[in-house]
Amino acid sequence: MPAPRARFAWAGRNFRIQTAATVVSGLGNAAAPIATAFAVLQAGGTATQVGYVTAARLVPLVLFLLIGGALADRIPRHRVMVAANLFNALSQAVLAALVLAGTTPLWSLLLCAAAGGAGQAFYAPASEGMIMESVAAADAGKAFSVYRMALNGSQIGGAALGGAMAAAVGPGWVLLVDAAGFAVAGSLRALLKVEQLRPDVARPGLVHELRLGWREFVSRRWLWAVVLQFSLMIACVAAVEAVYGPVVAARRFGGADAWGLAMAALGIGMLAAGLLMARWQPRRLLLVGNLGVFLFALPALTLAAGAGLPVLIAAMFVSGCGVTVFGVNWMVAMQQEIPAEMFSRVSAYDHFGSIALTPLGTALAGPAAEALGLDGALWTCALVTVALAVVVLAVPEVRRLTRRTSAPVAGSPAPAPAPAPVPAAVPATADAR
Repeated sequence: MPAPRARFAWAGRNFRIQTAATVVSGLGNAAAPIATAFAVLQAGGTATQVGYVTAARLVPLVLFLLIGGALADRIPRHRVMVAANLFNALSQAVLAALVLAGTTPLWSLLLCAAAGGAGQAFYAPASEGMIMESVAAADAGKAFSVYRMALNGSQIGGAALGGAMAAAVGPGWVLLVDAAGFAVAGSLRALLKVEQLRPDVARPGLVHELRLGWREFVSRRWLWAVVLQFSLMIACVAAVEAVYGPVVAARRFGGADAWGLAMAALGIGMLAAGLLMARWQPRRLLLVGNLGVFLFALPALTLAAGAGLPVLIAAMFVSGCGVTVFGVNWMVAMQQEIPAEMFSRVSAYDHFGSIALTPLGTALAGPAAEALGLDGALWTCALVTVALAVVVLAVPEVRRLTRRTSAPVAGSPAPAPAPAPVPAAVPATADAR
């Protein structure tokens, strides 16, 4: 067996720091949604109000993602991440103080949630760009699998700890831990070493750079097709995880600790699949990845069928496996096909499109449950998820995009495929996401 240092020789200093910081912040991030949902419910709120608070976080995330992506390609990415982490630490600390003081009118929850979403909008594109440029493309599969295993491991502990702490000492303390995690993660990311931009190099305007990123995005049919799929599917998944799941747990399983166990099982599934993806390198990247998307529907199906907690935990585990199978293949495809200097902008369009409908989905989750019944709303989410996984396979590039045997070195522009013919309605649809 090779020595551990030799086996991880590809993991440079920036990769190790970014992964460690992600673990620290991931613990709190996994716990915070559970704590926030139960803070609303314990204050006498309804499923509709839980959905509104979730939507309040997502709206600024959608609005500022594109600006965050353009900034991450213009200034050193670690500065963007540090500033975003410290801003999130402040917003979560304020929210924790309000919950602990017992003064949580709905408007205060909405405002603090919106502040957290704004910080995430600037962090996410810079974070993905940093991971992409910190490893060679030949080691991308291993690196992304290890990174996701670290992230998923923190989500396992964070979800279980968040549910247990919310039930034992109250959700306010969970939110305070999340704030501390952001502060520590920001301090770690300040240690990243990033090549400084030359001050004498003229840069085009922000709008021009966003336009270039948009052209890069729409020129690849596999890219916008999958993002369009996720725009609808993530709205359904978010409604299940952020609204319906906590409500069902409060009614049938005893409260926050049960939903924390279910979310921890989701993270364990992600971690288990990460071990597989560190060794398995499927040739058809998106075809295999999309097979994992079918598993996203299992939690909604299980909740709708009225299954017990053990069955729900098993469904969450399998669904988590699907998340990692898709996620690793998607990141490899992105690094392989997108030029490095455009990556944060294209990643921002990816995030923007994937979550643009999520605020609407979570805001409408409560009214949908009132109109269709809770079980009817869950069945609808599950069926939409499965249908979208089937439809996207009609795109030839999704079925055929293959892993290159000799990938270019990270930081060099990857050759772009010939632009696919884009129907006139697609850019408007993608922008609306």
